[in-house]
Order: sequence, then structure tokens, then C-alpha cells
Amino acid sequence: MTDTGEPSGILEGEDRRRFFARPWVFIRGVPAMKFLPPEGPPEIAFAGRSNVGKSSLINALLSQKGLARTSNTPGRTQELNYFVPGGFSGEGADLPPIALVDMPGYGYAQAPKEQVDAWTRLVFDYLRGRSTLKRVFVLIDSRHGLKANDLEVLGLLDKAAVSYQIVLTKIDKIKEPGVPKLLEATAKAIVKRPAAYPELIATSSEKGRGLEDLQAEIARLMRP
Repeated sequence: MTDTGEPSGILEGEDRRRFFARPWVFIRGVPAMKFLPPEGPPEIAFAGRSNVGKSSLINALLSQKGLARTSNTPGRTQELNYFVPGGFSGEGADLPPIALVDMPGYGYAQAPKEQVDAWTRLVFDYLRGRSTLKRVFVLIDSRHGLKANDLEVLGLLDKAAVSYQIVLTKIDKIKEPGVPKLLEATAKAIVKRPAAYPELIATSSEKGRGLEDLQAEIARLMRP
């Protein structure tokens, strides 16, 4: 134990900064459960509506502009995309200390129904059957707040008993006096949800706001 009461091994301060600033790599896209990498390291997943800024947030979080693919076409990400620190293959005994998983965006009305159904099955099977999944960060666009399809996903996470945490994106796009009201309304909406982590994180990929808070939360989830 350290003086702060934290278990040894947790990343703090400069060690945490270096960890997230190191090169990260994409190791695989998973279109079906049989293609998942071996279970072992903790996994942190990112979910959100199409066009919520998920890829931009992952890129900003890891200081790599082109890591997660960004697109002006919502619904482009159709697989579970795995990212790990460089130097680990993710195969056999060469497992990384953590994997970040970019989940397919939801709520894209123009996607074919068969495609949406396939995404839904993949996501639910992953949520229900992945024992190494530590938390899902559910991204919510600050300009729009929680929408009906967001609440459906929260219900799915509650049903699967998977811990999740709300991350507000594009917080720089709303006027500063509106931020406390948004945080209060969002916290109130999830207070009785059984799998919801109570603390919210407000972020801006463009301005770098909240990224250190998000990194600190991920580091805590990496505890032995």
C-alpha cells in the first residue's frame, strides 16, 4: 500500500502521463465473438451514439490523431476495435496490461436493419460474456444530453450487470453556465440505475478538457 492507501501498481502522476502518451496500436477488429482476443488483461470499452465523437476522444486520450478512425459517415464502425499499448501482440503470453475497445456506434437510423441487428447481437453477447470487461464508458453528446436510444443502452448494461460510467463529450460546445445544469440533470437521470457509476466525466477532445480525469479513472481500473 502507498501513503495514499492505493494498491501498489496503480499509475499516478508522471507514470500515468507517460503510459497514455506511449504509442498505442490497433490489434484487431472483431465482427463476431469467435474472433475476440484471449481473455486476460482488463478491458475498458467505449460506447455511444454514432457521431458522438468516440473516435476523436480515443485519439485525444492516447495523443494519437489517426489511431481510431474518424468519419463523417455515422455508423462506419461495425466491429469491436481493440487498441493496446505498443509492444504487445495480444496473442499467447504476450498480453498487454490493458485493452481499450471501441464499440460500434448506435442510433444510426439509416443503417440497414440486418446490420443494426447484427451490431446489437455482437454488443450484447460481448457485454454478457466478457469476464475481463471492467467498465463501459458511455459517451453522451453534451449538446443533446441523454436521448431515448442512450437510455435503451443503459438499460441493456443494467440488464447485463456491466459497470458503466457516463462521459460527456464536446463540453466546449455548450455555454459554460449550462455545464452545471447538464451535469445535475444527467446525474439525476442515472441515480437509480443499478450498474451506473455515479461520477460523471465532462470532456472536450478539441480542448483537452477532462482527459486527465478519464485517464485517472482508467488507471484505477487497472489495479491488480
